[in-house]
Formats: sequence, structure tokens, C-alpha cells
Amino acid sequence: MTRTPDEGPAATAAPVAGLVLRSTPGRLAVAATVAASGMASLDATIVYVALPHIGSDLHADVSALQWVLTGYLLSLSSLILLAGALGDRFGRRRVFVIGVLWFAAGSALCGLAPSVGVLVAARVVQGVGGALLTPGSIAILQAAFRESDRAAAIGAWSGLGGIAGALGPFVGGAVVDGPGWRWAFLLNLPLAAAVLVMTGAVVPETRTTDSARLDLVGAAIGVVALACATWALTEAGPHGWFSPSVVVTAVVAVAGGALFVRHMRRSPHPLVPPALFRNRTFTVVNLETTLLYAALGVTFFLVVFELQVAGHWSALRAGSALLPATVLMLIGSSRSGALAARIGPRTQLTAGPLVTAAGLALLIRIGPDAGWLADVFPAAVVFGLGLTLFVAPLTATVMASADPNHVSLASGVNNAIARTAGLAAVAVVPVVSGLTTAHGPGAVTSAFRVSIIIAAALALGAGLLAMVGLRSRQTCATAQRRTHCAVDGAPLQPDPAQVPEPAQAR
Repeated sequence: MTRTPDEGPAATAAPVAGLVLRSTPGRLAVAATVAASGMASLDATIVYVALPHIGSDLHADVSALQWVLTGYLLSLSSLILLAGALGDRFGRRRVFVIGVLWFAAGSALCGLAPSVGVLVAARVVQGVGGALLTPGSIAILQAAFRESDRAAAIGAWSGLGGIAGALGPFVGGAVVDGPGWRWAFLLNLPLAAAVLVMTGAVVPETRTTDSARLDLVGAAIGVVALACATWALTEAGPHGWFSPSVVVTAVVAVAGGALFVRHMRRSPHPLVPPALFRNRTFTVVNLETTLLYAALGVTFFLVVFELQVAGHWSALRAGSALLPATVLMLIGSSRSGALAARIGPRTQLTAGPLVTAAGLALLIRIGPDAGWLADVFPAAVVFGLGLTLFVAPLTATVMASADPNHVSLASGVNNAIARTAGLAAVAVVPVVSGLTTAHGPGAVTSAFRVSIIIAAALALGAGLLAMVGLRSRQTCATAQRRTHCAVDGAPLQPDPAQVPEPAQAR
């Protein structure tokens, strides 16, 4: 962790070793990062509940309402990689604070929007703020906490952050039926103010020690490729894979991705250093992220869809069906992260996806006459146990396997991969299973079960990948460390032979 002399009181609020989780500053730092990322997650969930009321109030058609969702997702997904690099370069706390302010400004514009056009533009602004704050919320924990507390802090972030998504249907229903949909956005303002106060009080500034200039060309290519990929995957559902706009943007996304990789390999100062992916752990865990978040992204969509369309459940009841999984994550994620710090992440990154696959297999029991206690609850519990086992160790391992100069960028890469994988699964799996053309409860349920089998296979593949791809023990030969056991920090440390650690980084 690095500090510069001019970073002010907050930069020296923590001891040199880093923040301690079981202290007031440590708890406030976790609370600030959880509240910021949860603010974005909660807002996204509430918007789904509020859309019908927004359409009625602003006289908006379905196409315009689609852009209320797509506009946010487009700016968030396309800029998250660049935002991670900006945090490493210009200060993780600084970019995080700018992101919170930006998100709050976008929320105010959304709450006051006089027309659907203004609302869509405000949602794009919100997405920019979300992109700036999301990598920083996790990178701050990795860079600011002492090594022995990083995994537990990230575990707490994972568990508490998941609650925001689960509370969305409840909060959304209460807000929309009470003061109105505009308060779904305006409630972000006091929450953002609290985040800013806590961040300023306890979070130290950290940044890269690398003085190389920012790769603007690589950033531009990355933004275009991610934006086009997001557009194509989002629009493929309503317009079909062979729609001219989807085909053109998909081609541009693929070409942009290839050009991005080529540029990264040739640039003297690449936005995403190839050394990150030369680290075996970083590469394997990101591949596992692709499989797992494809499975998770499509599962949450499938369960809500099946329960509403085939089972005729209400939106609130369907949206909260998997709530036990979130409760288990809240209770166990911090302990799971701490366990991975002691024994290494391989066991949990293997067992977690396998248990998750078993939970997904149990979801096949859901049908038109499904009952929550008999058919959904057992699957939700097993599913939640699997999530608890792997989510915190996966996040912590990605962060700890990266060079300390690039922790925000590593978070941005992992977030971009997770979001793109989820979008791709939601766009592709229903087409493959026949869900998009199914009519009637019986046909919908049959396609739902095929889709769930695909999701379970993805989770199973992720577990097998970790079993084969991750080393059971990791040698940590950094001279400054007091011990050299396999894992004695937040689950894995960089391989010094592949990603050299600057002497002043600690």
C-alpha cells in the first residue's frame, strides 16, 4: 500500500500495516464500500419493479422503457475496465469518490426527470458513476487492509453486498406503492452522502507506483468493444440474433476484442498488462468467473421467469424466492473468505461450484404447481451454500493474484468478465433451450428445465476447472514476508517471477 505525503489526514488514518477489520476504521471502510456498491445494485433491482409505473407516468412505450435499463448497463459495462485503470493511476479513493458523486448526480437527474428521454440520459450518467465506483469498492479493501484481514473484509463485502439485490423487490414495492417511483432514485442521495463521509474519514489513498502514461488508445478500443458486446447481447433477446443491428455490433465487438488483445501485446504501456494473464491463478480464476457468472446470471432470470409465467406467482414473490441463498451468503461469506486465507482457495473454488451445480439441479423440481417450501426452498439452501463457499474466495483470489499496482484494474477486468458472461448466458441459453419460443406453462417449464441443466453444467465445469487449474499450494517468495507458507494472506499472493512486486508497494 502506497501513500504520498500530500494525501491529507485520511491517507494516514490507518497504520502502515493497513486497516484492521475489527476496528472502527475497518468497519467503516467496509460499510462505505458495501453501501456504495449496494447502492448501484439496489437501484438496478428497484428499477425493474418501477418500470410499469415509470411508463404510465411518463407515457413511455416498451421500447423506451427498455432503454431505461439498457442505457445504464451500456455505460457501466463499457467503462468499467477503464475505470479500474483510472483508479490505479490517479488514486483508488479519489476515483471511488468521484464515482459516488457522479452516481448521486445521475440519481438526482433520474428522480427529477420530466420525460423518458431525460430519464434515459440520466441513467447513462448513473452508469458512468457505477463504472467508476464499482472497481474501487473492492480494490480499496485489497489495497487498504492489512494482509491478514483482506480475505475476511472481501468476504463481508460479498455477503453484505448481496443483500442489496435481495432487498430490491421489497424496497422497490414499498417505494413504488408509497411515495412513488422517483424516490427509488432520490433515496440514493442520503446514502451517497453517508458513503462520502465514511470514506473521507477512514479510507487511505492508494495508487500505483508505476509512472507510465495511461494507454488512451487501448482504453478507447476497450470501451468500443465492451459497448458493442453489451449492445449485441442485450438486443439479441428482443430483436433476434440475425437482426442487422445485432449482427453489426457483434462483429464490431469481436473485431474490437481481437484488436484490443493485439494492442495490449504490442503497446509499451498497455491498459491491461499481459503480465496479469501470465499469472496462472489470475487467468484460471477469471475463466472460472466466466463459467460461474454465466450460470448465475441466467439462473436468477430463469427462476423468476418460470415462477411468474408458468407458476403465476407475483413479481414480489418470484423475485424473493431465492432469498435463503442471500441470507446464507450474508451469514457465511466473511467466514468463507477467512477460511480461504488459511487453507488456500483451491478447495472452496472447487467445492463451491460443485455444490452450486447440485443446487441448480434441484431447481428442476420447479414447475407450474411448484410450492416454495417443497420445491424452491431446498434448492435455494443448497444453492446458497455453494455461493457462500466460492464467492468471497473467488473475488479475493483475483485481487490478491494481481500486482499491487493494478488491483483496481484487476477488479475492473473481473467485473467486466462477470457482467459480459451473465449477459451472454441470458441472451444465448433461452434460445438454445427453446424458452424464447415456448408457449404455455408446460412448454415453458420444459425449456426452463433444459436451461437449468445448462446452467448446472456451467457450474460443474467451473469446479472442475479450479480442481485442475489451481495449484494446491502457492509458494510466496517475496523477501519482505515473515513466513513462506502456501497461503498466509488474502488467499493468493502474486508469483514474484511472473508479476514482480515493487519494493515500495507494501
